[in-house]
Amino acid sequence: MLPAPIAMNGACPIVVIVSGDRHVRDEVKALLSMHDIPSVEHDSAADYLACAAHEVPSCLIIDVDLPDICGLDLQQQLASTGTAPPIVFVTRCALIAHSVRAMRTGALDFLTLPVDPGHLLSVVQSAHALGEATRARRDSVQRLTVREREVFQKVVSGRLNKQIAADLCISEITVQIHRRRVMRKMCAGSFAELVRIAASLSVPIEGRW
Repeated sequence: MLPAPIAMNGACPIVVIVSGDRHVRDEVKALLSMHDIPSVEHDSAADYLACAAHEVPSCLIIDVDLPDICGLDLQQQLASTGTAPPIVFVTRCALIAHSVRAMRTGALDFLTLPVDPGHLLSVVQSAHALGEATRARRDSVQRLTVREREVFQKVVSGRLNKQIAADLCISEITVQIHRRRVMRKMCAGSFAELVRIAASLSVPIEGRW
């Protein structure tokens, strides 16, 4: 059974397809269109990057073989910004080294063409859910006060309450209060979950926000 259509709301996130191969773009776009999933096509990394600021992708589907740079290099470039949407790779000739690199850099999946329609739609749906969760967490960070952000950063860096208190010249009790507020606003049930959330948002360990 194919997954149910994805409900696109808010800024209407879209699936962005980046491939220099017209047949690849047509194949993926046709499948998405059958399930009312909006998509945008780009024929190169440069073309995508030129338009990225104006698009709100719930998922990036990237061909490994792009005409200007390797799709894996595009993934690396996006990952370095800390704001990359979920990425799914497609390729006609899969190499284990490519798939390993893609997954280690955070790709959601690595698919060989022709793709199984049900599997691709399931992955896109997962990507959309992941993207929505990430956007919600970024919104939560914006609701933190300046002091709460400082405590959040130091907590996920592994600093103890007494160390944070000394760093910020406040009492341990005040640190505990801010820490509880951070946990609540970030919807984190444990320290481990807070660290995972910070990693997904690329919260800096050192320096300013």
